Amino acid sequence: MKPIITASEYVSESAGPRPPVLLDVRWQLGGPHGRPDYEAGHIPGAVFVDLDAELAGPPGRGGRHPLPDTEEFGAVMRRAGVSRDTPVVVYDGGQGWAAARAWWLLRWTGHGNVRVLDGGLAAWPGELQKETPAPAEGDFRPAPGALSLLDADGAAALARSGLLLDARAAERYRGDVEPIDRVGGHIPGAVSAPTSENTGADGRFLPPEELAARFRALGADRAQEIGVYCGSGVSGAHEVLALAVAGLPAALYAGSWSEWSGDDSRPVATGPEPQ
Repeated sequence: MKPIITASEYVSESAGPRPPVLLDVRWQLGGPHGRPDYEAGHIPGAVFVDLDAELAGPPGRGGRHPLPDTEEFGAVMRRAGVSRDTPVVVYDGGQGWAAARAWWLLRWTGHGNVRVLDGGLAAWPGELQKETPAPAEGDFRPAPGALSLLDADGAAALARSGLLLDARAAERYRGDVEPIDRVGGHIPGAVSAPTSENTGADGRFLPPEELAARFRALGADRAQEIGVYCGSGVSGAHEVLALAVAGLPAALYAGSWSEWSGDDSRPVATGPEPQ
């Protein structure tokens, strides 16, 4: 199954015998809360999910967006109408990061039929609604471990033995600037691979063959283990999704740079090349 879905494909499926549960995960890093935008207008039937409060745990030693408690996450998904055998489609305001975070969490906790709406809300051709749906309670029960997850030690080891991709902007990877976390730079051995280069100007993913060529140029190989990190595990999920579109499985270091750089004992590399 493809990990992304077009708006026209979603329209067709929503009229079929097994309409997907639709989740709206609008969110901006450091920006206004997404709930007012959702209430002003959303794709019909979509249920709002709060990334900061429901797709992440409290910030702390585990980073700015540590993984949520799995039981609490399961309760959120059940309230949204998610069941074990129900298809799920997720969208956000267009950047795709937040939708990818929800996609990754559902896939990691064992849901087998989750896709991201390619291009997000901007790709939706129909009217929006303001009414908040009240879906029937779902039966989804999280079973973590269906996707690969890295901790800090695992990310450090993978940077030496495989391919560890840094999904942040190149200037943050180099350490030229660091607007959010304690220190700039990257995990030694990691390769710069900005998430922004996975999509076109319309916010939609590049074709699978173009993504595969991009990742091959960065050193990806199907026989090699691949890992991804970012600032706090959000845009990194988008890179894992892009790799999945290209047919390349990858692990996510969820704590990412916000966890790594918060530990003084962890080494920090700077400059344009892996160290």
